[in-house]
Amino acid sequence: MAITLKSGREIEKLRRAGAVVAKALSKLQEVVRPGISTGELDDLATQIATEAGAATLFKGVTSPYARQPFPGAICSSVNEQVVHGIPSKGVKLNNGDILSVDFGVKLDGYCGDSAFTVGVGEITAEKQRLIDVTRSMLDTAIDICKPGLKWSEVAGQMEQVAKSAGFAVVTDFVGHGIGTEMHEDPKLPNFVSRELLRNDILLKEGMVLAVEPMVNMGGKAVKVLKDGWTVVTRDGKSSAHWEHTIAIINSGCNVLTA
Repeated sequence: MAITLKSGREIEKLRRAGAVVAKALSKLQEVVRPGISTGELDDLATQIATEAGAATLFKGVTSPYARQPFPGAICSSVNEQVVHGIPSKGVKLNNGDILSVDFGVKLDGYCGDSAFTVGVGEITAEKQRLIDVTRSMLDTAIDICKPGLKWSEVAGQMEQVAKSAGFAVVTDFVGHGIGTEMHEDPKLPNFVSRELLRNDILLKEGMVLAVEPMVNMGGKAVKVLKDGWTVVTRDGKSSAHWEHTIAIINSGCNVLTA
């Protein structure tokens, strides 16, 4: 792995990019309601980024599994969609849905990346519990990350939050380092595996990480739809996703997308 440590100046640039992401996601959470389309949310996020002088990160990204580059500025994943849902004016949200929105920008050469899951209208208590538990996993990581800690210790505590609630952590997708590129080393699983224990990551001051737990109400198995992008749960049960960009600092960590 080629993990790059960021200077204080670089972290401030990352914080400015993160502030644009935070502003957009905060606004999207305000306007989510039954009847709004994910395409409208995409337009709003794009507008906020453009007004800030930032470029959106996801639109135009290519994948060997997809015929076309990703068409949206946001990933908008509804109910059983885990990640990489494609926004569309034809996809309208319904009362009782849950929606995960992932958004990233690059500003002045540095990136910010964050995600949230929210209920649309009135949702079931179990869906709300899924959202809350996934958010709690992210909060757990933020609370304990500090220099000198091994990532396996963080991942283990995150995983336990989901398991104790009876939910399954998605293992096909993980968090990542972030800086001048959206995806940098290291890869950050939200669970403990033999591979992680063999190649553990020691947290150091100056690391900037995108921590993003994804949790399924049912089993952990997922699949990619024919569009080559949208990832869904194999059992059709709902999934939630939360993410923040954080910087490891001397006293612990600092959230750059708050």
